[in-house]
Amino acid sequence: MARFDIDFVDRNNEREMLPFRIKKVAESLAERIYIDSRDTGDFLFCEGDGTPQNSDGCDWTPFGKDDFWGYKEQYCRFKQTVTIPDEFDGMPVIYELNPYPHRAWETSAEQFIIYVNGRMVQAIDHNHTYVFLGDPAKGGESFDIFLSAYCDDWSYRGPVQLRGSIKVPDKEIRGLYFDFAVPWESAHVYGADDKPRIDIIKHLNNAANMLEFSNPDREVFKESVRAAKDYIEKNIYGESMDAVTSAIGHTHIDTAWLWRLKQTRQKAGRSFATVINFMKEYPDYRFMSSQAQLYDFVKQDYPELYEEIKEAVARGQWEPEGGMWVESDTNVVSGESLVRQFLVGKRFFRQEFGADNKILWLPDVFGYSGALPQIMKLAGIDYFMTTKISWSEYDKFPFDTFSWKGIDGTKILSHFIPSSDCKNRGWMTTYNAALRPEMVIGGWRRYSNKDLNSNVLCSFGHGDGGGGPTRGQLECGVRMAKGVPGCPKVQIEFSRKFFDRLKEDVGSSPRLPEWAGELYLEFHRGTLTSQSRNKRYNRKSEFLYHDMETLCETANIFGEYDYPSEQILGGWKIILLNQFHDIIPGSSIAAVYEDSKEQYEKLLAEGRETVAAASKAIASRATTSGESLVVENTLGFERSDVVITDCINGDITVRDSDGAVLPSQRTCDGKFAFYAPGVPSKGFKAFRVDSAGEKAQADYTADTNGAENEFYKLAFDGNMNISSLYHKKSGRYAFPEGKVSGRLIAYDDRPHSDEAWDIKCYYGEKYEYIDNVQSSEVVESGPVRTVVKIVRKLNLSTINQYYIFYPHTARIDIFFDVDWKERKVLLKGDFPVDVNADRATFDIQFGNIKRTTHRNTTWDYAQFEVCGHKWADLSDNSFGVSVLNDCKYGWTVKDGSIKPSMLRSQERPNHLQDRERHNFTYAVYPHCGDVSTSDVVYESYCLNAPLYCVKVDSAQEGVGEKYSLVSVDKKNIVIETVKKAEDSDALIIRLFETWNGTTPCTLTLGENIKELYECNLMEENDVPVAFDGRIVNLTFRPFEIKTLKVVL
Repeated sequence: MARFDIDFVDRNNEREMLPFRIKKVAESLAERIYIDSRDTGDFLFCEGDGTPQNSDGCDWTPFGKDDFWGYKEQYCRFKQTVTIPDEFDGMPVIYELNPYPHRAWETSAEQFIIYVNGRMVQAIDHNHTYVFLGDPAKGGESFDIFLSAYCDDWSYRGPVQLRGSIKVPDKEIRGLYFDFAVPWESAHVYGADDKPRIDIIKHLNNAANMLEFSNPDREVFKESVRAAKDYIEKNIYGESMDAVTSAIGHTHIDTAWLWRLKQTRQKAGRSFATVINFMKEYPDYRFMSSQAQLYDFVKQDYPELYEEIKEAVARGQWEPEGGMWVESDTNVVSGESLVRQFLVGKRFFRQEFGADNKILWLPDVFGYSGALPQIMKLAGIDYFMTTKISWSEYDKFPFDTFSWKGIDGTKILSHFIPSSDCKNRGWMTTYNAALRPEMVIGGWRRYSNKDLNSNVLCSFGHGDGGGGPTRGQLECGVRMAKGVPGCPKVQIEFSRKFFDRLKEDVGSSPRLPEWAGELYLEFHRGTLTSQSRNKRYNRKSEFLYHDMETLCETANIFGEYDYPSEQILGGWKIILLNQFHDIIPGSSIAAVYEDSKEQYEKLLAEGRETVAAASKAIASRATTSGESLVVENTLGFERSDVVITDCINGDITVRDSDGAVLPSQRTCDGKFAFYAPGVPSKGFKAFRVDSAGEKAQADYTADTNGAENEFYKLAFDGNMNISSLYHKKSGRYAFPEGKVSGRLIAYDDRPHSDEAWDIKCYYGEKYEYIDNVQSSEVVESGPVRTVVKIVRKLNLSTINQYYIFYPHTARIDIFFDVDWKERKVLLKGDFPVDVNADRATFDIQFGNIKRTTHRNTTWDYAQFEVCGHKWADLSDNSFGVSVLNDCKYGWTVKDGSIKPSMLRSQERPNHLQDRERHNFTYAVYPHCGDVSTSDVVYESYCLNAPLYCVKVDSAQEGVGEKYSLVSVDKKNIVIETVKKAEDSDALIIRLFETWNGTTPCTLTLGENIKELYECNLMEENDVPVAFDGRIVNLTFRPFEIKTLKVVL
């Protein structure tokens, strides 16, 4: 119900005092809403989770008014039988549940699902406390009440008692209460001399004078209620502000956060059941829910409810929208992951509901990649909605309705929900609005583009277990839809209808503002680093599935292997689920990451088995002249790199096709390593093997003093930091004289709020260099590579660094094995670069982005921690240095230094966060010229994707000693994905341009093409493409993504 908690300033005159009289009248009406009530007596109680259908064997015990329940992580059940008294015959009767002492339930307290006569009805929570048993009820009729209950352990406040009651509401009195409450709330946001307030208070006072509170005859009072209602209807409703708020019911459910996935499944069931039940009471109620994953949970766990949802969709009350499988993070996840969020999510919505999603609904994500607009458009998404950018610490985003332009130039019509309480003095908005005049008026006042548009969107309802919209909100919505003076008119309608109208009204307007590039959130920067284990799992899973699809489809084309579509889809769903915006950012409780670890470990184990089987099938088609090693390359360019394999036990010599001996050696952990030149793009190459004999010699030097090859000369200082790095081809030193590179820094990281989420600007106030070297030694040396191990100590933590030097590349790898036991510490590396650059370049999805390295404005200053994927670079026009990684995302690049964030160790909401063993790799890559002329893209992919190796024991005939499924002749065109089509046997190839340049190129396939099409990311809207045998000529726009569908 509407709140009466606003004080009026001047109480010394009648105009100011009348609102208090009206408030009291409304409160008096509220006291008369219930005609009669009865306690329903004691319950029967049983521990454990369950439903009426599976609780027959439960050990039921009495639960009376003096008993307690609601302990940490407690699942239990209650039941009782309620009989309608004869006196209640013919009247509406509700069943109300009352835990006490009363506390706010919401996300972290008692949650119930109520079954009546075995049928699930709705949730019972702080915002939804009762259900109707009958309207009208029949005296003597009995109802079996069953409650499935759960109590969270987050913010636990102690156990509670529980009572139930049945009540008879008077709907007319309740209706009149809202007829007073809604206009009154609209009036109170205005000043004493404002006309909306003057008119509303006058008419509400007149209506109040009609009420016969003192008359003992109830029918006389009821007649006065009807008269007052008619008066308000005629004199208040119908007039509204010249603005419209399109309101859609919603409940934002975090797929995991302060609860684990099991509870999310139940939250979805409870909340969706409440929505369905309310739709029966309010035929004009419209509700929208995003996240296909939640629907899939409900489909599995509550099939009857799921069918009711499908019926609500069919009759036009329920809107399945949002575009993605989950409301995913968009900072950390890869470009292909974003594609799959749409591909899997949209296909689910279409297959289950016949809905073609057009809105990307991401209200609560911690920043939005500049690659998103193009991905959205290619996935058939036309609109974007969020509120989260309003959480920025330093700068208010200038627009609420605008065109968002991505890094490639694609534009998406975007709308930020402006819902905000009138009392809010900041600029933060909400996606969990209460549908009340104060919020609706506050949203309109907060809206930044009134000169452009007079229609805003509002999503209303309680989220995260709060159960969605309340009856009170729906009652307010009914009245605001009629028109209330001083308040925008409310239209309860689907979000898609709002956006379609917005496009028609402003989409082609020259006054529509534009924002180019990423939507950076000046907040929650720590989520780029927190919970490092999951970020590593994510990167490794993304690349494993990239490799799996390439290898499985290649083997499938060879006819040697059945493409495992079901396994791949199931695995992608696990990857996508764990990309939810509170899981992968590291902002959930410890139990969430226990579940996540179990899922990832199973996914990776099964994936590696599949990769091995597909690799073996491919190797069986290689032409060999005898014992050979078949090396398989899943990347989209020819690759000369190191292979590390455990398929060789003895001492052997590896030769190239011309008989040349290739460098090889045993690694420090007993595996076999050799250098494999010229492995084709998305293909394989066979290398001859013979018994140990001739060996290649090392043509570089490396030890604990430094290293030198044809590309660079490096020196260590006494603390085993890099004291000098000279790049031979450019003739430049990588960093300024007097500085060192690769130094580790431990920062005192104590954010004053939101520990797992935030790194605050003051983290650099206190720090120490980790120069405490315990030991350094060469642990591996040979013609393939040399490994120098350095052991450092930081308090109780041990940091093992392995510098890896190769003769064939300028890239220097640094593998970390860290036993991390710190608290409130942020570990960074420091890589200064001797260049004059006011912008740094960062790898992101399907391209890269430049950000300032200075602090000229608050917008620049706020970006003291930013997102990058596989690399970050500082360059001038003749030289630069890139820092690469295999599973990290947080960077600071200011003051001429690249400082990647390696580890954090906060305590809320996960008290165990990151205090465990970690493995990760960084690399330093000096290069000539600007970053766009370097091989950083090639090197970063090589760092992240292994070469696969299969031993063939004898000669065999096949497709050749080497083979490429697909290759391209321009290095700025990246072949990202090769897979089987979703709905046919066609081959899907996804490519993108990576250096912001228009590029003609030639694509060469390893098989003859029968048909060729360009399609969208949904693998639809095929457009024929010309080809000549196996050759395809294409032209890419800057940062363009293309998806090809090939029939072989």
